[in-house]
Amino acid sequence: MKRKTWTHRLTGLFLSVAVFTTAMGGAATKADAAPAADLQLAAKSAILLEASTGKILYSMNPDAPLPPASMSKMMAEYLVQEAVKQKKISWDEKVPVSEYAFYVAKISDTSGVYLNAGESFSVRELYNAMAVVSANDATVLLAERIAGSEANFVQMMNKKAAEFGMKNTSFVTSSGLPANELGPYSVKTDQVENLMSARDSAILARNLIRDFPEALEVSKIPRLTFRPGSKNELKMANNNWMLPDLNNYYQGVDGLKTGYTEAAKNCFTGTAVRDNMRLITVVMGADTKSKRFVETKKLFDYGFSNFKLTKQMDKNAPVKGFETAPVKNGVELSVPAVTGSEVKVLTKIGTEAKFTPTVTFQDLNAPIQTGQVIGKLVLKEEGAGNSDYLQPEDAAKAGVDVVASQDVEEASWIRLFFRSIIQFFSNLFSSGTGK
Repeated sequence: MKRKTWTHRLTGLFLSVAVFTTAMGGAATKADAAPAADLQLAAKSAILLEASTGKILYSMNPDAPLPPASMSKMMAEYLVQEAVKQKKISWDEKVPVSEYAFYVAKISDTSGVYLNAGESFSVRELYNAMAVVSANDATVLLAERIAGSEANFVQMMNKKAAEFGMKNTSFVTSSGLPANELGPYSVKTDQVENLMSARDSAILARNLIRDFPEALEVSKIPRLTFRPGSKNELKMANNNWMLPDLNNYYQGVDGLKTGYTEAAKNCFTGTAVRDNMRLITVVMGADTKSKRFVETKKLFDYGFSNFKLTKQMDKNAPVKGFETAPVKNGVELSVPAVTGSEVKVLTKIGTEAKFTPTVTFQDLNAPIQTGQVIGKLVLKEEGAGNSDYLQPEDAAKAGVDVVASQDVEEASWIRLFFRSIIQFFSNLFSSGTGK
């Protein structure tokens, strides 16, 4: 009898341990469903984000101002694109090589296309040299053409950085070369290197490809031929080795900019698109040229294997519970509301996220036109905490516009007069019956 009792006790003990272990295992699985990424990047600073939402998927020291070297040229690219758009310059116009650009072309151990005195090149040729092979001589020549001098151009760079909300950025040269390594053109300043944080570099990259998507058509060129057909023809590979047929090829990469100085080490701002989702990465301070791409691959792999954009609603679809919006002074008292665009949300792969829709309507007064923005739809993931965004305005802009699906004409004063009388007696009657 004692032996049987002891056996029962042991069995109960084992069952208790098994239940406890199972419960703990289940709790661990639930807790590990969305683990914090531990990518162990060999870099000083890094960031990963989804471009359309601005949601940060990973970051490491994202706000530390560090030397970006030639990643600074993304700002030069933006200002050139902007100058062309504003018709201040044209892609086809020829720019003669200046003394400064000729001097920069002769600086050893720097990227360039060896511009010679007496030569002239189109803005397009110089831009391509700057964007594809990080040509410092082409960059300073474009800076002089747009602003009259590099010093003026640097002022433009810093002004635009402030407009973008790049709070940890300060430029002293257009190219990213140290200000004290430009010989007779050196800048006397306590700040020798350009400074930019990983977050700011991502902000800059995002603005460039959002405002000028054609920049990607240049940045994705694997190899560039400069002075084609001439005796001084140059054939050079893109410094971005993640492009096709280069050392660190990664599917979907189409940009964006590398950088290196002794102080900056090896940096790279990359972008890639897969399944209609674009990621932007920044890696700063890697030890070798190849290492910056190895670390970037870790970021891309993490982003593409763990997140996806999923469609939740079609364009022109009504939102359940928010099918109409109230309208003042209209022939109708409300207007049908629909989504202004396709509604996509960023979700974690392997989870079945549920979203609760909320529409905030504007204070509407007739007349209302079809397609007019009348509110904002936000889908809140159930059980999810607050997301980390690249910039505060990304959180504020999160969501999709809701638009009117039909016109609402302004009511005549007679209609409004009689409507107010009816409303008055209706309120009076309601008040009376309430007593």
